[in-house]
Amino acid sequence: MDTAAFLQRIGVAAHPEPSVEALFELHAAFVDQVPYETVQYQFGRGGPMDPEQVAQRIIARESGGYCFQLNGVFAHLLTSLGYAVTMHRGGVQTANRPAVVDGSHLVLTVVLDDETWLVDVGLGDGLLTPMPLQVGAKVRQEPFGLALRRSDLVDGWRLDHDARSSLTGVDFEAAPAAFADFEAQHKQLSLSPESPFVRTCSAFLRRADNIAVVRSVGFTQTYADRVDNHIIENQSEYYEILADVFRLPLPHFSPADRDALWRRVWTQYENFLATQ
Repeated sequence: MDTAAFLQRIGVAAHPEPSVEALFELHAAFVDQVPYETVQYQFGRGGPMDPEQVAQRIIARESGGYCFQLNGVFAHLLTSLGYAVTMHRGGVQTANRPAVVDGSHLVLTVVLDDETWLVDVGLGDGLLTPMPLQVGAKVRQEPFGLALRRSDLVDGWRLDHDARSSLTGVDFEAAPAAFADFEAQHKQLSLSPESPFVRTCSAFLRRADNIAVVRSVGFTQTYADRVDNHIIENQSEYYEILADVFRLPLPHFSPADRDALWRRVWTQYENFLATQ
């Protein structure tokens, strides 16, 4: 990884040495600048999992990523900067998905000055900054509140998310995992026509005081005191929002690619309306 180029991409001027303050800065900068997105999976070609390939695409602003890509790159970045990083197998629970730990989510922990931190830049509307990995730990990271406890499913941990989030929570194993442990899930989730990441084009950006989300053509911004909803009704506005809000200018997209993606996301929206 070109560490200097990646730090520049996320707006971090320098990183003298590992520290809690620097870890918080890196985490907040990453989620503010690199979107969680499934745009890359809308053409049936999947996307890379290798951290160096993913980093190159992020630096070029061709893509963001989802959990395996984002946490994989962040683990690579932190390790190169001298942090002690461990990967863990996890699973995300939503209103439509039961709680299960099946390796469909990659979680990171970092040990620093004898304290362990939960680190996760791959949840979309999850953490803004790390949380201390302690039973009963609670944080308010606007607009959401989050809490940690022991998992009821595995020897590990449970992150309970805010009720207004798209996530109910995340369970993950205490045991360390290898990056290769997630390859089968990545192949399935990034390529299968039945994958939720393929079926719905989405992007998330975690900012200091709100969460921006686009699903098909529905654009939502959640603040502490309100939720702003908007339906994107034309192609030019769609790509303006991807570029200006989600930092996804997609310079490698041809006009034909842009037309095809717009037709696809609008069809996804029409299919959604038909089920209501």
